[in-house]
Amino acid sequence: MTRKRRRLLLVLACGAGLGSAVALTLSALSADVTFFLLPAAVMAKDPPPSQIFRLGGLVQRGSVVKTEAGGRPLIRFAITDGKAAVPVRFRGVLPDLFREGQGIIALGHLAPGGVFVASEVLAKHDANYMPPAVEAALKKDGLWNPAAGPPPPPATWDTMNPAKPAAKGS
Repeated sequence: MTRKRRRLLLVLACGAGLGSAVALTLSALSADVTFFLLPAAVMAKDPPPSQIFRLGGLVQRGSVVKTEAGGRPLIRFAITDGKAAVPVRFRGVLPDLFREGQGIIALGHLAPGGVFVASEVLAKHDANYMPPAVEAALKKDGLWNPAAGPPPPPATWDTMNPAKPAAKGS
């Protein structure tokens, strides 16, 4: 075998090895991809029952029904995007921010009959969200009076001084 031929075989072997590694990596990554769909897209596409995807939207007002099955909470509600609504079934404990009208993302699959079976529910909050413990602490320390307007921005929480009570008799 000539030197040129050996070099060519080595380059071909390296190329085949690199191609195989890339193919295996892409195959592994594509298995972990989960799509995000809105209710209108779910109704239009009708994904196969085995496909796991994320369903996002708002919890439809008046749709939340909480029961218990087998000692675990069972919650039924609908997710809407204003154009369509998809019924959802979830077994487990919901996040604290879950409520009607709240934006959520649910991970799961579409069961026969058009019901989305969620394995995980994530509640979204807006940029103005304030944890209840922080809100209570600001009120207690006199740093925020809800009647006076919106709460102070989070960036100022560490630099605020408690309001001083007015002196009596002045």
